[in-house]
Amino acid sequence: MSLRQYEYALAVAEEGSVTAAAELLHVAQPSVSQQIRGLERELGVQLFARTPTGLVPTVVGRAFLREAEVAVTAARRARATARAGAGELAGELVVAAQMGFGTRQLPGALGALRRRFPRLEVTVFEEPSSAELDRLCRRGVLDLALMAACDQSPAHAHRLGDEEFVVVLGAGHSRLAADRVGLRELEGEPWVRFDRDSALDAVLLDVLRRHDLSPATAARVSQTATAVRWAAHGLGVTLVPASAVPPGHEHLVRPVAPAVTQPVIAVVRQDAGPAETALLDLLRQETWSAPASLPAVR
Repeated sequence: MSLRQYEYALAVAEEGSVTAAAELLHVAQPSVSQQIRGLERELGVQLFARTPTGLVPTVVGRAFLREAEVAVTAARRARATARAGAGELAGELVVAAQMGFGTRQLPGALGALRRRFPRLEVTVFEEPSSAELDRLCRRGVLDLALMAACDQSPAHAHRLGDEEFVVVLGAGHSRLAADRVGLRELEGEPWVRFDRDSALDAVLLDVLRRHDLSPATAARVSQTATAVRWAAHGLGVTLVPASAVPPGHEHLVRPVAPAVTQPVIAVVRQDAGPAETALLDLLRQETWSAPASLPAVR
């Protein structure tokens, strides 16, 4: 058995098909099929069962995959640690952020990390669902994640600061004359909202319900930048993390009263390696507060 076979089996389990796994791994489909068949022959068990919805691990397969994931993770970490000791950190770092979090801070920290370790391969993605982000952390899929809340122990969860949420108004909106917008002043406004299972939509609903407001939905979008641009064109108002406001739209942004904030927590993988530790240190050096370009409150 080889680590490559373990990686192929994990990819098939994650994607539910050999074809999708091959695309994920950037290899030919027959190669994946051959490796899985060889692994099953060597083990003497069936790892996957074919169902109408795709390939799913058998009972034995699930048990095997848990151990395979541990082995692959350990091997990757061992390689990275050895190379770091030689002054040439390499390998892969998988980073995820709750949608809208770290939009301003994460690129700078990752850029500094790559300049320090040019052979390090970094994969970054945004996850709209906080529940899915937490699940990925518990599975050990992520090396580092940025989120508002987690069940990790203090040893693995590090509070970086707070993310302030701001309202984005359309050009010419009457409330742009104020430095801060009271939430009750937005009663009756249509809202540009996010996907129903997203953490950002949950924040909006919670905030409005606590002030006895019911949002009229003008549109639903999947990205913070899209929400800001649509709000800017007058489709409706929206509520986003301050750092997620794209350049050129700062004049349409106002803090809300009372203030809406969420903590920003960096969760690192258990037994974090040198890459995770270095990125965490760089993130701590970033400023986690509302951008200076937001209007000052007089």
